[in-house]
Amino acid sequence: MKRLWFLIVLWGSKFGLVLCKLLGKNGTYIAGAFALKLQKNFITMFTHVDPEKTVFITGTNGKSTTNNLIVHALRDSGKKVTTNLEGANLITGVATALIRDSSLLGRVHGDYLIFETDERYLAQIYEQLPAKNICITNIQKDQVQRNGEPDFIYKKIAKVVNKDTRIFANNEEPRTLSLEDYAGEVVTYGVERHANSFEKKGFYDVTMGCPKCNNKIAFQYYNVDNVGPFRCTACGFQSRVQPGVLLADIDFENRTFSWEGHSIYMPYTQPFFLYNYALTIAVCRMFGVTAEEIDKSFRTFKNIAGRLELIPYKTKKIKYIRIKQENPETLTTAFDYIAQDKEPKIFMIGLEQLEDFQPYYTNTFYSFDCDVEPLLHANIQHCITFSEAVAYDTANRLIYGGFPEDQITVIPSDENDDIFRELDRYDCDNVYLITWLHKYEQMMEDLPKYE
Repeated sequence: MKRLWFLIVLWGSKFGLVLCKLLGKNGTYIAGAFALKLQKNFITMFTHVDPEKTVFITGTNGKSTTNNLIVHALRDSGKKVTTNLEGANLITGVATALIRDSSLLGRVHGDYLIFETDERYLAQIYEQLPAKNICITNIQKDQVQRNGEPDFIYKKIAKVVNKDTRIFANNEEPRTLSLEDYAGEVVTYGVERHANSFEKKGFYDVTMGCPKCNNKIAFQYYNVDNVGPFRCTACGFQSRVQPGVLLADIDFENRTFSWEGHSIYMPYTQPFFLYNYALTIAVCRMFGVTAEEIDKSFRTFKNIAGRLELIPYKTKKIKYIRIKQENPETLTTAFDYIAQDKEPKIFMIGLEQLEDFQPYYTNTFYSFDCDVEPLLHANIQHCITFSEAVAYDTANRLIYGGFPEDQITVIPSDENDDIFRELDRYDCDNVYLITWLHKYEQMMEDLPKYE
């Protein structure tokens, strides 16, 4: 009887997907939400699901990119993959992906199931789809209103990691690596020191407590913010000298790195992508994808739109860097990326009030976890801070970090007229923009009238 009801729900959900398409709706979670409402254990009823070939990608940053890289590489090597490339990473999105890529009898078409999974809902998804392989990108500060602090997310993930699971752990991120204590098997991945690695010695620099003993973690250096070779000053917990997958000989100019003697192409040269590449290689190696096949797939990979965009504006070129609001690591990484460009530039930053769920709120503390020193040496001709909520706070953070006050214009407004009018005052054509996605979309919508 349960099987018959599953088939009825499945057929209804498939019809819903067709209806969404006809209505021009994306439908990345609607069908799954409908199915799970009618049958709570709906996902457990699908067949041709092999836990050994099922992979969850979770963590604070890099889930979508890594998921898409793995899927692209597997498909390029001729493997059939079921996935949620659209980024719908809650249980409803996973259910929708299975509905879309299954037969009328509920047999999943893909031999490999690769799913991006929201770290808060990992346990809920795992309960219905017990994957053998869990990839963890990192566990960092993010979305305080939802997540509180990183230990909350750590506990969520630790509930799922058990002796029947194989985890792929970032060797240079302490919280992630410490999950080795709970897993049956651990595959580590890491990145060698490279030209953009750095050290911290500033007044506002912060580290973290050891996830095993709560004493101070000391980083030897950083490959990206709060990720690098480390050692606990008390208990000795440390990153491995030789992780399972190690990217070496990183050549940003020629867009290559080496892995076990093989030269691999880099689709994107920003340092934070390196850990996505390393994790992708670790998973693909397990499934028999060769280095040559990985290199070939990386050469045709296109990242998700909206993370890094180049916008022509009059004679200027605006380089938009999308950040994850309330995430100091992604904000710092954006600063580091800007600092790599030594040409004269205008820097625009608009941190906003968070409109997640009511009551909406604003905070500025996470920007104090960021290292702004690279911006001091980035040849910034002028900085424009804008936002009705925190324009002055943002300017103060830059000033506290040593940025000259007379090189900052504060616009306590979200009006695009005010923002573009200020930008037009400067002759410099090299412009970097940091703001959240919603504000960026508003600015792009109004852009033609300023041309």
